[in-house]
Amino acid sequence: MAGTAAEEPLHRSLGLTDDEYERIQQILGRVPNHAELAMYSVMWSEHCSYKSSRVHLKGLPSDGPHVLIGPGEGAGVIEVDGVAVAMRIESHNHPSFVEPVQGAATGIGGVVRDVVSMGARPIALLDSLRFGNLPGDTGADSTADRNRWLTDGVVHGISSYGNCIGVPTIGGEIKFEASYSGNPLVNVMCVGVVPIDGIMLARAPGPGNAVLLLGSTTGRDGIGGVSVLASAAFDEQAATKRPSVQVGDPFTEKLLIEGSLSLIEKGLVVGIQDLGGAGLCCATSESAANAGTGMTLDLDQVPLRERNMEPFEILTSESQERMLVIVEPAKVAAAIDECTRLGLRATRIGVVTDTERLICTQGGEVVADVPAASLGDGPVYHRPFTAPAPRQVKTVDAPGPGLPPDQALLKLLGSANLASKRWVWEQFDYQVMLNTVAGPGSDAAILRLPGTETRIAVTVDGNGRYGQIDPREGARHSVAEAYRNLCAVGAEPVAVTNCMNFGNPEIPEVMWQFVEAVQGMGDACRTLQTPITGGNVSFYNQTLNEAIYPTPMIGMIGVLKPGVLAPPVGLQDEEDVLVLLGRTRDELGGSEYQRTILGTLVGPLPELDLNAEASLGWLLRELITRNLLKSAHDCSEGGIGMALAEMVAQGRFGAEIRPEPGRELISWLFSETTARAVVAVARGDLAELQDLAKGIGSPVFELGVAKGRQLTIRGMEDIQLRDIKAAYNNGFSQMMG
Repeated sequence: MAGTAAEEPLHRSLGLTDDEYERIQQILGRVPNHAELAMYSVMWSEHCSYKSSRVHLKGLPSDGPHVLIGPGEGAGVIEVDGVAVAMRIESHNHPSFVEPVQGAATGIGGVVRDVVSMGARPIALLDSLRFGNLPGDTGADSTADRNRWLTDGVVHGISSYGNCIGVPTIGGEIKFEASYSGNPLVNVMCVGVVPIDGIMLARAPGPGNAVLLLGSTTGRDGIGGVSVLASAAFDEQAATKRPSVQVGDPFTEKLLIEGSLSLIEKGLVVGIQDLGGAGLCCATSESAANAGTGMTLDLDQVPLRERNMEPFEILTSESQERMLVIVEPAKVAAAIDECTRLGLRATRIGVVTDTERLICTQGGEVVADVPAASLGDGPVYHRPFTAPAPRQVKTVDAPGPGLPPDQALLKLLGSANLASKRWVWEQFDYQVMLNTVAGPGSDAAILRLPGTETRIAVTVDGNGRYGQIDPREGARHSVAEAYRNLCAVGAEPVAVTNCMNFGNPEIPEVMWQFVEAVQGMGDACRTLQTPITGGNVSFYNQTLNEAIYPTPMIGMIGVLKPGVLAPPVGLQDEEDVLVLLGRTRDELGGSEYQRTILGTLVGPLPELDLNAEASLGWLLRELITRNLLKSAHDCSEGGIGMALAEMVAQGRFGAEIRPEPGRELISWLFSETTARAVVAVARGDLAELQDLAKGIGSPVFELGVAKGRQLTIRGMEDIQLRDIKAAYNNGFSQMMG
């Protein structure tokens, strides 16, 4: 296997190192053939094996009163009011850069199948997206038009696929920074429900049981997706990787959802696993290894959409809309009949054995024979990690030259990161299934749990700017922001799923960012009592020498008490009193003001007190439970100024505001101090609010009242309500053309 520069050894072309190749030979006791080598290459890829991240993820908190199933399965599962709720977040970053529509669409399909494989019916989707700067926004450069094309394609892919399968996209976030120009992030979260006694696992028990493949035919699309595409940094030839992107068919996915759930409900399957990354090779080897069994597959029985496919292509294809199910022999006919009734292809392709080996045949001959568990038991790397060389971090407690405060606020309102994303979510059917209580535009989405009187709230949050300055604190801030969003709608946060997006882990400084972020995330989740049910790690988000900002995405679920109604963001009634909960410090480090007005990224980050976050969360939930709040909005990106402007933009009235005395106005308006929220109460309820806050030592400042048709803040020019609404509602759509 020596080869020359022009004749790269096969194992290297498949993404395996020389040491890994030697280990494979030791496992098999011989030289692997092409099919076997391809199987190890996809299963031992970074995307599937977590070989660089596993050692650091073990210490994350995963136990809690609501947790039924934690990390390691297709999705985490929590219990809410006697119902099992499955939650999962996945990335499809590299495919979406190469082909944005199909990359995003198949990302939706994959995470939906993860949830279905737990026996759960998908009831909601959320997406967390990152792109380079758009035309007309701060920092726009020569990549701006391509960034707009990528944004448009990804949004189209998400909307077309989600709408077709009938699962509502109820929320999410989208942000723009130069570091994502070469590596957009497409993270998708799915939530599903299942009776507790109906939870399924990825197992292939019972030697003699049949192995059935459901869904679409198998083609050459997606081959090498997890090894060549998702587990390596991009270079100048990135565009040539287009064939590695899968092609989605949402109509087949819908049939697959209904067929899989019907088989489960009728008791016709004993194990189920979706075919996602690494395709048939992954689903068969993992389900066999999990059960301590083996499997024999007849590749001649796999329905193909292309002729003359090689064994390695059949085994590692990532063609979409496929599911593997394990069925007792006596129930095979009934299972196939049920699929036929629903118009879903179902084919018997193998049998469970007691050999603990995965044996594949074609044309009557063995083309692959490997220990099933060895494919999932890949190398574990303790990669070196080193903090970047010390660098001077400029403090920005006192803002530099900028715009007058009224102009700065209008510019922030119309910026790509903070303007209304109506252009995005109007393309989503967020009311299908009729469970959506609060959808896009809310601090957190709210869903009815089918079959119960209970409602849950869901959000997804991340802050790469903060992560770039301090990855540990950035991760803690992302958890706190998600927590605050749920509390702002009256929900008690109970569980987390995450997607960790980073550059090349072979670079010690990038690996350090990851380690720091994991520790910060774990610390915040322990303190806020939000255990982590599972997640995803996406490395190699790097083009040439340009890595993305360290970006952990936090998906979080909360539970609302029966009868609790979430207040809207917008101001509802004139003369309602506006109150700031929490204390404001001069903290502009990493802020949206810095990005949009000053065009910089410098620290330090705002101080984060997780105990103060917990106290604020309790106060918000208690106020909402007592029905005291007319409006509520968490205070985060853009600070008090942005929170007030959004409450005006989404409401019926302007406001008259008195800043805290003795404060520099720019810092007070745009500081991103944590543990704060702006709320509106009737004058008669103000005393009760103040008493509750005083009881837990939470600062309260009376800002002013809802009033008139303009935003009046003492010390700056008034802004007309129509100008606020125009900037907020039109800024993003104008950048998208």
